[in-house]
Amino acid sequence: MTLLSRLIGVRPAVRHPVRVRRDVQIPAADGVPLPATHYYPAGVRRPPLVLLRSPYGRGNPLDQVPRILAERGYQVLYQSLRGTAGAGGRFDGFVIDPADADGTLSWLRAQPWFGGVLATWGASYLGYAQWELAAREIPEWKIAVIQDAPSAFAEGFMYPGGAFALGNALGWVQLVDTMFSGDFSLVRQFLAVPAAGRKLRRASATLPLAEADRALTGHRVSWFQEWIGNGPDQAYWSRMDHRANVGRMPPVVHLQGGWYDFFLPGMLTDHAALLAAGRTVRLLIGPWGHGKGLYTRDGMRDALAALDAALLGRQAPSGVRVFVTGANRWQDLPGWPPAHEPTPWYLHPGGRLNRAHAVPAAGPSRYRYDAADPTPTVGGTTVSMSSGPADNRVIEARPDVLTFTTAPLAREVEVIGPVRVRLHARASIPHVDYVARLCEVSPRGRSVNLCDGVVRLDPASDIRRDSDGVITVDIALWPLAHHFRRGHRIRLQVSSGAHPRYGRNPGTGEPLATTLALRASTHEIFHDPDHPSALWLPLTEGNS
Repeated sequence: MTLLSRLIGVRPAVRHPVRVRRDVQIPAADGVPLPATHYYPAGVRRPPLVLLRSPYGRGNPLDQVPRILAERGYQVLYQSLRGTAGAGGRFDGFVIDPADADGTLSWLRAQPWFGGVLATWGASYLGYAQWELAAREIPEWKIAVIQDAPSAFAEGFMYPGGAFALGNALGWVQLVDTMFSGDFSLVRQFLAVPAAGRKLRRASATLPLAEADRALTGHRVSWFQEWIGNGPDQAYWSRMDHRANVGRMPPVVHLQGGWYDFFLPGMLTDHAALLAAGRTVRLLIGPWGHGKGLYTRDGMRDALAALDAALLGRQAPSGVRVFVTGANRWQDLPGWPPAHEPTPWYLHPGGRLNRAHAVPAAGPSRYRYDAADPTPTVGGTTVSMSSGPADNRVIEARPDVLTFTTAPLAREVEVIGPVRVRLHARASIPHVDYVARLCEVSPRGRSVNLCDGVVRLDPASDIRRDSDGVITVDIALWPLAHHFRRGHRIRLQVSSGAHPRYGRNPGTGEPLATTLALRASTHEIFHDPDHPSALWLPLTEGNS
């Protein structure tokens, strides 16, 4: 029995001895060889098969998922995508060649040990590959277990709110380059960790941005160059958009996400689309960053329960289950989002935040943003081990960050659902970002981030513009389920940067990849009766 099975309490009712066939060569439809490892339970004839397709190599001693599945009585085919871990062809970032899946399915159907029942499994890229798989009809496909992977790549990862996700883009470039250059050796990956943060910080500050990949890895990365050379509305991203495949997904889909995962909003959009397409969908959201939930007791147990039910002909668990941070409890919901009351908390002079409407003659709050010294960020939805909640007090002490904070709460406040901010703002230049971050402040003053969002504006942005130059800015923050305790305070940060999570806006309007100029800007945030800037929280029943 695997150590992971013991640690997270998923021991199988019947433990099957696991056999392994390595370096199984599978031809893609264009003949490119795609190596795979085949795990199977000894003595079981043609059991259901779970397919994992990955760019991250095979045989990692820390990756025990194939053995966990095989000891439960399933076959597992763990395949390398083209250009990775001995597979032929060229790796092209998040563009997956359709010949890979076409050839794999044809080959699989010809194998005498395949029993005609298929499941898919995987987090991050392995989940994204499942959306690409649905570009074709697959009658054998019974369930997809997807963690932290939306169907559309650009919106959920690359350009949230129109701002380039520099830190996450470079973080993934670094991760992949370390794997590839180290021949997927786990030892070499560990040895690269101490210097990784320093290299990433240096690369994030590089100008022009087209040199950032070279500063990080020592060489050009073709797909990074394409990412920074194509804005969010360019046709280039259509090759990574699999939303149209929703109608070909299997009858059961298990979606698992984390409150601190950068892909969560896209997964929630997929959840609604899958339900509309008639699929049975299980949605689990835990207190995790990217890629971490599936290796927790709650995440693994829920996924295995869905897999066992779908492949053994039982009723699959469905519905929504979320972890309520602050209260540290799991809660079952009838759907997402649950019934709630979007409730405004208004910004006031002096950094106050409360339910009272704005008062007359309230002058704006002001700050100056300098792109040469961009406002930093800590924690949150990042490609790093430091993702998640963090103390924000150092950030909030900067002059380029405004904070608006409630008085200590007289009673508990629970919010579950979408979060948004509306700012009435005026900037000295047209090319600007606005970042909003929701925090909880403890009685001792520790300010911990819960969720955030960004919007990038230019003269063509579709927003309301008053004759006096004041604009109306709507920012969608990450959703949340959080319990604010009595005596704690709710805080909203407002700034024009969160570097390097969101690449700094140079303020010039010049192409992102090539600009060298950096332009500072001044900002006014209005909070008067004609400009009622507010944070909107989804209060649950009994909290309104």
